[in-house]
Amino acid sequence: MQDKPYIVIMAGGIGSRFWPYSRHEKPKQFLDILGTGRTLLQMTFDRFLNITDVDRFFVVTNKKYEHLVREQLPEIPKTQILSEPLRRNTAACIAYASYKIAKKDPQAQVVVTPADHLILKESNFIQKIKQSLSAAEIENHLITIGIKPNRPETGYGYIQYIVNEKAEAKKVKTFTEKPNAKLAKTFLESGDFVWNSGMFAWHVKSIIHAFEKFMPEVAEIFEEGNTYYDTEKEEAYINKAYTLVKNVSIDYGIMEKSDQVYVILGDFGWSDLGSWMSLHELQPKDKGNNVVEANALLYDTENSYIKVNSDKLVVVQGLNNYLINESDNVLLICKLDAEKKFREFVIDAKSKGEDFV
Repeated sequence: MQDKPYIVIMAGGIGSRFWPYSRHEKPKQFLDILGTGRTLLQMTFDRFLNITDVDRFFVVTNKKYEHLVREQLPEIPKTQILSEPLRRNTAACIAYASYKIAKKDPQAQVVVTPADHLILKESNFIQKIKQSLSAAEIENHLITIGIKPNRPETGYGYIQYIVNEKAEAKKVKTFTEKPNAKLAKTFLESGDFVWNSGMFAWHVKSIIHAFEKFMPEVAEIFEEGNTYYDTEKEEAYINKAYTLVKNVSIDYGIMEKSDQVYVILGDFGWSDLGSWMSLHELQPKDKGNNVVEANALLYDTENSYIKVNSDKLVVVQGLNNYLINESDNVLLICKLDAEKKFREFVIDAKSKGEDFV
C-alpha cells in the first residue's frame, strides 16, 4: 500500500425509511441516531481518521445539506465538500469526487463509503479496509466489501463470488438487488453470497478507466470539468453537468458490467441502519423485546419501538410489531416491519404540506 488513501463520504441521501425522525431538512446521516453524542456522519469521519488525514477527505452531499456538513465536520475545508445541485445517485457522486481527486493526485487510492452506516467492530473494519486497498493495487481492479450474512435479509443487495480459499479478494460473479424471502434463504444456504455494503476501494485510475469504458458519457462530462475544478467556475460547471447525467447507481452503471470486480469478505458488526426495524435489532430492549425511548407505560405490548419525547407520557396497550414515533409535527403509528410503505407515507404526507416531510 502506498500513501494514505483518500476517503469519499457519500452524504446526500434523504433517509426516508427513518421518517418522521429523519426529514428532508435533516436526514439520518446528520442525526445522533444511536445516542452516542456523535451523528452518523461524524462517526464515519472518526472511523477513517484511523487510516488517513483530514486533507484526504471529500464529502459529497446535496447542496441543501452543505451547511450541515460544515457544521458537523468543521475540520474539513469547504473545498473538500462537494455540493451536488441535483440528486443523481451514486455513479455521478463517485465520478465527481474521482475526477477531482485524480486532478489533485493521479496516483491516489480511494475508499468510498456511505455516511450513515454502523460499524461495531472498528479494528476489524480497519483491517478489512487495508486488505481492500492492497487488493486494489492491481491495475483496473475494483474492490467492494461484502458482509457475511447471518440471516436471509430481504432489505440488502447480495454479491455472489467465486469461492477461492487462497485469495483474500474473491472474484465477483453476480450482483442481485434486494431479493424476496425465498431467494434470500437460498443465497444464505449456498454459502457463496454476501451482503452488498456499498463500500468500495480502488485506484483512482482504475475507477476512471471503468467510467470511460462503461459510462463514457459520464466520463466525458466530468473529465471536461478538469478545466474548472478548484476555480471559481467549478460550481457553475457542476450545476450544468448534473443536468446532463442520468440517475444511475455505481452498481448498475459499472460494478455489474465489469469483470474486474473483487470482493473482500467482512465481518465487523455492520448495519446499514436502513430502517426502524434494523435499528430495533441493535438497541437495548425490555423483557417484551420492545425498544423504549420514551416516558412510557406498556401493557401486553411486545416486539415494538416507541420513540417519543419524554415530556409526554405514552400509554400503549395490546400492540405487537408496532412503531410509535413522534417527531416534531408528525405522529407515526405503523407496523415496525412496514419499511416498504415508507415511500408512500412520505409522498402522501407531502401532499398534506411540505413541513411534514
